[in-house]
Amino acid sequence: MNYYSTNGKAPIADLQKAVVKGLAEDRGLYMPERINTLPKVFFDNIQDMSFRDIAYNVASAFFGEDVDLDALQDLVYDTLPFDCPVVKVKDNIYTLELFHGPTLAFKDVGARFMARLLQYFLRQGSAACCTGTNSTVNVLVATSGDTGSAVANGFLGVDGIHVYVLYPKGKVSPIQECQFTTLGQNITAIEVDGVFDDCQALVKSAFMDEELNKHMMLTSANSINVARFLPQAFYYFNAYARMKKLGLADNLVMCVPSGNFGNICSALFGHAMGLPVKRFIAANNANDIFYKYLQTGKYEPKASVQTLANAMDVGNPSNFARIINLYSQNGQLTEAETHAAIVSLISGATYSDEQIKETMCQCYEETGYILDPHGACGYQALVDGLLPGEIGVFCETAHPAKFKEKVDDILGIDVEIPERLAAFMRGEKQSVPMTKNFEDFKQYLLNV
Repeated sequence: MNYYSTNGKAPIADLQKAVVKGLAEDRGLYMPERINTLPKVFFDNIQDMSFRDIAYNVASAFFGEDVDLDALQDLVYDTLPFDCPVVKVKDNIYTLELFHGPTLAFKDVGARFMARLLQYFLRQGSAACCTGTNSTVNVLVATSGDTGSAVANGFLGVDGIHVYVLYPKGKVSPIQECQFTTLGQNITAIEVDGVFDDCQALVKSAFMDEELNKHMMLTSANSINVARFLPQAFYYFNAYARMKKLGLADNLVMCVPSGNFGNICSALFGHAMGLPVKRFIAANNANDIFYKYLQTGKYEPKASVQTLANAMDVGNPSNFARIINLYSQNGQLTEAETHAAIVSLISGATYSDEQIKETMCQCYEETGYILDPHGACGYQALVDGLLPGEIGVFCETAHPAKFKEKVDDILGIDVEIPERLAAFMRGEKQSVPMTKNFEDFKQYLLNV
């Protein structure tokens, strides 16, 4: 499978280069030249398949041309040592609990998969497609919350790889911060005096800097990397299977809390592969850039604002470019035609902090289910947007204990902290302070 850039000005890449480089030379995001449709027999029998077997079939359609199938199966099975259940919350609303990985967040699957795939290529000597003065692959990742912890723990201790996690100072939860600042080994936390978009800009600028790329081998584990976001499609096939088992898959609506849009982008790729979901809802917090695009057809990024749902505090979501490319058929349709194609399948919702609080309280009082602030956006979007006869599944993207201070204060409860999170909190914070000026970041990398 070959990969092209959403900006259309970079050389075609194979999977190895797309994974190792992360970002195309023209600053565009890599897209597969085609999306393979899964056979009817797969969907006919999906309700009787395990999460692992479902994921292997999906991974084979994405990566089977470029990775030995036996190695790919081992990679998928190693990535998924846990299940991912669907839980009824109320009436016709269910939740897909995506927080059963090592850091209790949905990004665990993509991060762990990418770590193993990159290691596979390194063992085959495939990283030679990139420049650098030594053989260590340096992973740069910007995080607004869960990405950093998922990537840090997915790559922890992996030979030949060093991870630099860039995060906005004071804008991630204490537990999230502990999950990537206390690890040491091959993980370095960079505490940026700015917002998430500043962290993301530093990462993208580093990829484009010729001097840096001659000095060190760079890649990214944000959802801009195809190996990070594509495996998240596993979740949606699994959700469909579990709902089909219940006899509730005919009018299925999937609602995804959305920040940088990697998660919903993977769901849309799944739909293009044949996943029979009726429609999707992208649930935003106050950072409503995509919601406004759906209403107006105009994409107007702006500085992000800080909210209760901090992992969604993104003012210029990178994966919007992939969504546009997917539904414009790689630029063959006009802007108006592309917008019409998108809104025919995807609707939006946006919620303020006060609305998020109200939703969390109401859901807890009515059902006993504890929502985190991000899941609350997804839940409320279904409450507001489901049509008669539809069944809704929203993504609960992280365990509520990851946002304990907020959840406890809003609900007046004491959320129990799972031991795997408590263990992170007992560690000692290690971070490098950094300005949002690229030259400062560049000099730091040149001197490591």
